[in-house]
Amino acid sequence: MKRHTPASVRRVTAPLLALLAALGACKDNTGPEPENPLTISLEVVQAGFSSPLFVTAPPGDTHRLFVVERGGLVRVIEDGALLPTPFLDVSADIVSSGEQGLLGLAFHPDYATNGYVYVDYTDASGDTQVMRYVVTGDPNVVDATPGEPILSVDQPYTNHNGGMLAFGPDGMLYVGLGDGGSGGDPDGNGQNRATLLGSILRLDVDGGLPYSIPADNPFAGHATYREEIWAYGLRNPWRFSFDRQTGDLLIGDVGQGKVEEVDFQPASSHGGENYGWNVMEGSQCYGTAVCSTAGLVLPVAEYGHSAGCSITGGYVYRGTAWPALQGRYFYGDYCSGWIRSFQLDDGTATDLQDHSADVEAGLSLSSFGEDGAGELYVVDLDGTVYRLTGTAATP
Repeated sequence: MKRHTPASVRRVTAPLLALLAALGACKDNTGPEPENPLTISLEVVQAGFSSPLFVTAPPGDTHRLFVVERGGLVRVIEDGALLPTPFLDVSADIVSSGEQGLLGLAFHPDYATNGYVYVDYTDASGDTQVMRYVVTGDPNVVDATPGEPILSVDQPYTNHNGGMLAFGPDGMLYVGLGDGGSGGDPDGNGQNRATLLGSILRLDVDGGLPYSIPADNPFAGHATYREEIWAYGLRNPWRFSFDRQTGDLLIGDVGQGKVEEVDFQPASSHGGENYGWNVMEGSQCYGTAVCSTAGLVLPVAEYGHSAGCSITGGYVYRGTAWPALQGRYFYGDYCSGWIRSFQLDDGTATDLQDHSADVEAGLSLSSFGEDGAGELYVVDLDGTVYRLTGTAATP
């Protein structure tokens, strides 16, 4: 597929405006009825965690969930029971306050044979470290000493660290990094391809030590741009995910003062997308009344700060337990605690639904997660992991 051009950006704009109208209608309950109205619910899986930020599972593992705690522990839920011994403990190696801590976890696609586990944390100096560990003979315990350094990135401020790790359908490791922090991107990192900040990186962790640059990365071989960059123009891609059926990439990028956004990259992309920060915040010009959208990829969904303040990107449901949810992308807001979803139709968000009435008020939604079977989970920073369930309305 060709990379996005200004014409393709214009094609995105009309569906986006329609979606914005739908968002307003949804809040006021005055718009058209959803195509397939759903009722979701959150079932408690386990409570009592300390500031949980993520939940995941190794490929094909349908018996265990791995819960990431900001303070540096990874805990295991096996067949519904929380194991007393942590899977991993890096608490002595990190700083964990505010937006810092143990932020991400990913299992290698060949984890069943190589036992490789990757984590993203902010070290004692506040800088990003991506590390690799190996599971021991006990499948529920990692050998934490020593971890193998994969990537180190200096962080100029304490916020906007990103932290998401995920292996794509191509077997590459994707790493999310924010713009370096403070407010408004004072160092101009979002549009600077000479830095890793403000980007999603694509690394071949099997092609060399600590990694190699995939030959088909968009800036591979470039004299001045960082070759690791896969997409840029991001403020803080706190959570992103790949649709396990289509391979499409969806990114929840946290906004500045007005707009939260969901960005989209089709599986056919060759990378290099510029998602606009800090020229744009969502579909709006940032810091100026007029700006050029040439070469920028606008979001497929967004909402203003009257509805929330910090997007939590989610997943496209590809499980089997709840057929009514099939193919819907679920996301939420950390501050307001609501959950919404939409259907993707050739890269366009359609049939937006607001599930606020189905979710208990007061949820501090830090993350979504996916188990080995594609079932979805919701993580509350206050300490609880939920399973997301849902059914279509009865005719």
